[in-house]
Amino acid sequence: MERIVSVRLRELGQVYSCRIQEGLTLREGDYVIVEHDRGLDYGQIISPGAQPPAQAKDAKETVKKIVRLANEKDLRQIDDDRARAKEAFNSCLKKIEEHKLQMKLVKAEYSFDRSKIMFYFTAPGRVDFRNLVKDLAKIFKARIELRQIGVRDEAKLLGGFGSCGRELCCVRFLSDFEPVTIKMAKEEGLPLNPPKISGLCGRLMCCLNFEYDTYKILSRGLPREGERLHTPQGKGKVTSVNVFSRTATVELEDGTQIEMTYK
Repeated sequence: MERIVSVRLRELGQVYSCRIQEGLTLREGDYVIVEHDRGLDYGQIISPGAQPPAQAKDAKETVKKIVRLANEKDLRQIDDDRARAKEAFNSCLKKIEEHKLQMKLVKAEYSFDRSKIMFYFTAPGRVDFRNLVKDLAKIFKARIELRQIGVRDEAKLLGGFGSCGRELCCVRFLSDFEPVTIKMAKEEGLPLNPPKISGLCGRLMCCLNFEYDTYKILSRGLPREGERLHTPQGKGKVTSVNVFSRTATVELEDGTQIEMTYK
């Protein structure tokens, strides 16, 4: 029987389904070497024996192959590449200042075979970085790739914790950024105050999107906040709704508040 595990590439990369070779024993937390589109890369097992959500229309497209368990040499190289990436980051920052480019450098990383260095940045518009690439190639004697990303990708790369106190959803399990609308916040009855419904990236929180369908189902048959209705005790106005307990607080015309339960 084919064994599949969930592996997060690098520290904050995407989570992929990976196939384990016969005879290879792996545990959660182990570092492994994986066959990736850009060649060999490293990752860490986050859930042995579990199938993560499909990251493409055809789930088979995302199933990678685990080549081996990372050995001591691999782990030393990973640590060394992290240190080198910090130096590359600082060098790139200086060159950006020299060329006076309107861009914010977010992260630098080496490919596992050290043949390429990738620099991730954000910018308000398009940036002509051709001269910057030439300078960096002369310094590092390697292929240089500059990749412009959005503010959500920046939050995913840098990591952090949301207002809920947990690690950001984009870091923990989200593979793609789906559109999030203000309608989703309204459905949950949240205050439409941007700082309260925005994530660290400054955009609407991603959790609003994958909670939306659940709230729509739980809200069926419940009155809306502000709705006027008739109760056995008289006319009243809905002041609050709890979709989980399926109850609504109604303020009657005489100021009395009652709680109504819905099946």
